Amino acid sequence: MEPNETAPNADKLDRIIDARMKLKRRFEEAIQNTPSMTDEKPLGSGPPNRHGMPKIPKSQTVTKKWPVLDLGYQPNIPLDKWQLAIDGEVEQPIRLKWADFMALPQTEDVSDFHCVTTWSKLDVPWVGVRFADLAALVMPKETATHVMCYGFDGYSTNIALEEALKSDVLLVHTVEGEPLPLEHGGPVRMITPQLYAWKGSKWIKRIEFLAGNRLGFWEERGYSNTAYPWRNDRYS
Repeated sequence: MEPNETAPNADKLDRIIDARMKLKRRFEEAIQNTPSMTDEKPLGSGPPNRHGMPKIPKSQTVTKKWPVLDLGYQPNIPLDKWQLAIDGEVEQPIRLKWADFMALPQTEDVSDFHCVTTWSKLDVPWVGVRFADLAALVMPKETATHVMCYGFDGYSTNIALEEALKSDVLLVHTVEGEPLPLEHGGPVRMITPQLYAWKGSKWIKRIEFLAGNRLGFWEERGYSNTAYPWRNDRYS
C-alpha cells in the first residue's frame, strides 16, 4: 500500500514535489538496489511486504505490545518549544517550529516496526512528514551521502541517503490515531520500516546531512552501520 498524502498549500506542494522529483532522479537507482528491496535471498518468513521481503525478518517475534526502549531519559518537549533543525551539506538549511512542521504535506502510512532486540510490531498506522519532503525543502548538495539524526535525549544515529529517501521513511507525530506518546519519542520521531528501528531517532531535533558516513550512538558501540533486518544485520 502506498502512503496517502494531504497538502494544505498547493504552491508549497508543487515546490516540494519538484524538488523531490529531482532527488528521486538522483537517488532512484541506489534506492532500488538496496537490500530491503532487491535481496535475492532475504532471511525471514511470512507473506511478502510491499517491497517483496518476508513480512517477519529472521529471529524476530511478532508482538501486539510496543516495548519502551530508551537511554534512561525521556525529554518532555512542549509543542511551543519544539524545533527541528535541518542543516549540514544542504543548499538551504532550515529550522522548523511545530506550526511549520504541521503545515507541510502530511502522509498517512501503515508499516512494520522491527526492533533489534528481536520483536516486531506489524501494520502500524502512522501520520507524519516524509523525510523526502524535508530533504526537498533543503536540497542536499551533491556531496551529501548520509544523514545523522539527533534526539533531544542526546541520541544520534546515521543512515545512508538512499535509505532515508524511501517513501515510507517518515517523521511521525501520530500513531494509531493518537498523538505519538512521550515514551515512544513524542512529539516527533523518525521511523525506518526497512531498517531496524534504532535507525529512527526518538524525540528528533536535528537532521544533519553529511559528506560521508559517521557513526552514531549505537554504531559507535558495535551496532551495524546498515541495519538490514532481512540479513540479520544487527552488529558490526
